[in-house]
Amino acid sequence: MALTNTTITAWKLQEIVAHSSNVSSLVLGKSSGRLLATGSEDCRVNIWAVNKPNCIMSLTGHTSPVECIQFNSSEERVVAGSQSGSLRLWDLEAAKILRTLMGHKASICSLDFHPMGGYLASGSVDSNIKLWDVRRKGCVYRYKDHTQAVRCLAFSPDGKWLASASDDSTVKLWDLIAGKMITEFTSHTSAVNVVQFHPNEYLLASGSADRTVKLWDLEKFNMIGSSEAETGVVRSILFNPDGNCLYSGSENTLRVYGWEPDRCFDVVHVGWGKVSDLAISNNQMIAVSYSQTNVSWYVVDLNRVKKSGSVIQGLIQDKPIPAPTSALGTTLRRNYERPSTSCTGQEMKQSSEADRRSPEGERRSPSSEDEKEDKESSAEITNPEDFKEIFQPRSVISRTPPKSIEPFPAPLDHSFSESVLEKPGPAVKIVTPVIDRAGQLKGPIISSTPVQRVEPTVIAAAPRPVAVVTTSVTSPSRPVVTTTKPKPSTGVILSTRNEPVGLNVGDFLSHARNAKASVMGDEEALAQIRKGHDTMCVMLTSRYKNLDTVRSVWASGDVKTSLDSAVSMNDLSIVVDILNIVNLKPSLWKLDLCTSILPQIEELLQSKYESYVQTGCMSLKLILKRFWPLISDTLTAPPSVGVDITREERHRKCKACYKQLKNLSNVVKNRAEQVGRHGSTFKELQLLMAPLDY
Repeated sequence: MALTNTTITAWKLQEIVAHSSNVSSLVLGKSSGRLLATGSEDCRVNIWAVNKPNCIMSLTGHTSPVECIQFNSSEERVVAGSQSGSLRLWDLEAAKILRTLMGHKASICSLDFHPMGGYLASGSVDSNIKLWDVRRKGCVYRYKDHTQAVRCLAFSPDGKWLASASDDSTVKLWDLIAGKMITEFTSHTSAVNVVQFHPNEYLLASGSADRTVKLWDLEKFNMIGSSEAETGVVRSILFNPDGNCLYSGSENTLRVYGWEPDRCFDVVHVGWGKVSDLAISNNQMIAVSYSQTNVSWYVVDLNRVKKSGSVIQGLIQDKPIPAPTSALGTTLRRNYERPSTSCTGQEMKQSSEADRRSPEGERRSPSSEDEKEDKESSAEITNPEDFKEIFQPRSVISRTPPKSIEPFPAPLDHSFSESVLEKPGPAVKIVTPVIDRAGQLKGPIISSTPVQRVEPTVIAAAPRPVAVVTTSVTSPSRPVVTTTKPKPSTGVILSTRNEPVGLNVGDFLSHARNAKASVMGDEEALAQIRKGHDTMCVMLTSRYKNLDTVRSVWASGDVKTSLDSAVSMNDLSIVVDILNIVNLKPSLWKLDLCTSILPQIEELLQSKYESYVQTGCMSLKLILKRFWPLISDTLTAPPSVGVDITREERHRKCKACYKQLKNLSNVVKNRAEQVGRHGSTFKELQLLMAPLDY
């Protein structure tokens, strides 16, 4: 069977346990795309290098959960806002606290640094926006026109305007020099989660809980584009660095938009859940999401994503549509003028003098209470090597993380899923059907790579013969090499290993006592290699036929029947292959599937194969997140009046699922006592299954 070596478009890069308590906020450094800050209910801010398992630095000082974080443009500083309304600003290179700012009366939920430095803006649940002079430790402006929480703030590239998005469904634009609102955009029908300025032109984009992305012309102050309703709430948006397209991140999906006219160039199903932030580095999109104490990184290869073209009858054509141009060939829309110095900051500083004398301005000098809070704050360097590599090299021109950042390598898509049969023998590659971007079954795909986590893995693997070097007594200068076999041990067989299961190097060594016969002949070696080959071919042929049968049933559109046929074959490897596909498309899960697959998941969780355990955990996690609320509500609802066959059928299925989940909870509880990444995964499942005991 020939393999096709192609790379995939999107993949999960890493998953870490970021905090001891639930993660409440996070942000990526936009300059490098390689730095991450996470905030938690444990009142800490942790700094991470993307794709590194260990925290670089842990920032303390907050006494309430951290609700919002932001890097400055150079990624040398980070500010965090807490539930109590306080702000703390740290210098990452010096590893120390710079400022503690008090002023909001409620939780801070949005932050942004002024592009010219010296100022930052904060938005709060109390609907207020404050502009801070961090050098003088005071609030210089306060804006109060929003009526609900301010969820996102963004300064314009020239530093003259500030855009704000709020739960009151509006986007407001503020003139920082005049200290007043310029305009208000009210076309969204639900809370606006995110706003971002175009990197060059006078354009503003906004994403909302109404599942749309809208674009606003900042010269005429009108809407020039609006997307069709997405599959979920729009949580993140990001312009391409050249400004030619806009990326939108919603639940499990990345969309690429153009405007004038409105069009969607591409849709990529990533499976990242509720994505929280996006950044671009080396033509790769880095995305992050979090759930409870875990943070996950994802990568999308933008070289494989369509970023231009036109839409004709729903199809994207390859011919790009030019931007609106004048007769002279230049773009009609103005570009931002970026001053080389912080003149904008000076203008704001002068304007703030008059504002300080008005009731709207707030200004106070550092107090002994502030100094005490600064002393109580600290920056604990937990990984000196990474800290030195990223933040210390100031004697050279290049900014850290280094400019010569290599892109993350994509896992190969061999068009085969790599699974190990539930019998001893060499690792084999089996054809497995896959789902395309539209959710249709089209061809095979490789299994996802194992997730990296912070905790070390302690798993008993298949032992290998150990070469022991000893010295001859009669000839000390001549070492004698002997091969010893450790005692066999039982444990989990890793999904990635350096040697096949079931083969022993000792089988290829001759046991003849005669030194002349110590070299095995070709025929003898080939016979040893071929041993069991026929049996393996029969097994692979049978498995291929089984998969082909499942695929033919799947083609009819009945996922439940195809999964039942896989279960009836009494081969867990077939079930694993099918589950790996269904897990990539969570919308395929139905309550009917749960009743069929939960008994199989119990076997997978107790399997000795790591890949089987991982698949079982992923499936169980999806079932709990998607169906536990339905199961709980159905079982606790009062009896209906009259005959409702549909409701009774749903109640029967929910009752069966509940019984199976209770059985699984005991398995999960026992496995949660393990050490390493598997134990951590089972602990997370144990938390998700906690409501079963109530």
